Amino acid sequence: MIAGWWRAFRDYRPGLAHQFESAEQQREAASLGMWVFLATEVLFFGGLLAAYTVYRILYFDAFKAASHELDVAIGAVNTGVLLTSSLTMACAVWGTQTGRRRAAGLFLLATFVLGAVFLGLKFYEYWHKAEQHLVPGHGFHAAQLGLPEGRWGEAQMFFCLYFGLTGLHALHMLAGMAFVLGAVLPSFVGWFRPRNHGFIEGLGLYWHFVDIVWVFLFPLLYLVSRHE
Repeated sequence: MIAGWWRAFRDYRPGLAHQFESAEQQREAASLGMWVFLATEVLFFGGLLAAYTVYRILYFDAFKAASHELDVAIGAVNTGVLLTSSLTMACAVWGTQTGRRRAAGLFLLATFVLGAVFLGLKFYEYWHKAEQHLVPGHGFHAAQLGLPEGRWGEAQMFFCLYFGLTGLHALHMLAGMAFVLGAVLPSFVGWFRPRNHGFIEGLGLYWHFVDIVWVFLFPLLYLVSRHE
């Protein structure tokens, strides 16, 4: 029975949906849908980044002090990891477009591994902030920031936005990783071909968007005002 299921899975080939006249039309429709979705994501993250900018202006000294508690080295390594994952994802799209199914599968697997490395480092950073009592809430303690206790609430606002922005980014990473992992085996068995690569292309657009969001988050949270 398992052998039969495997043969059915291996031999399956996604076909043209009935509402489309050609594979090219189907691919263009899928691409447009992904771009519209990403536009809504830009509005979503844009609102949060605008909120961060406003509060940073209002509580400049507290945000400056709080940003010193972030680990720039981990942030920089994670930036390099994500940029590398964008390269492997682009290579996966190229492999699908050119019929190199084994290469596409391997590059997708590499993208998943790099995403896991990023999240592992990010969760370690979260754990370290919990050890320092810098997680917003009842146990928040910010004496190491050099601020009077009456201004700890301003520092809490920084960490609320830090955990909110990076946490939402991490959730987007998890969603992308789930789809990437789910596409690895189908890529190896040849589900995606030069004339039917819309799914991988859309997945690549999503992954690049998530990487670009981090490119904005890293300097805004870790670097701005750090050395002033």
